[in-house]
Amino acid sequence: MLYPSVDKLKTQIDSKYSLVALASKRARQLHEHGDEKLDKYVSHKSVGRALEEVAAGALKPEHQDEFAIYEDEI
Repeated sequence: MLYPSVDKLKTQIDSKYSLVALASKRARQLHEHGDEKLDKYVSHKSVGRALEEVAAGALKPEHQDEFAIYEDEI
């Protein structure tokens, strides 16, 4: 059984693609900087911890300007 479940995660984020993108960025931040948002985690790995933050509502996707050009797009 996976924790947190996909059903619980889908209540916080509307698409699986957005969930994967958000969790991967947050997992990298956790791995590199270790700035944790929750007091206690079940998972020992950064991806699992990022998903736990999404399930707890501590991590939300940022809405970006569709006309802005970001560094990774150049």
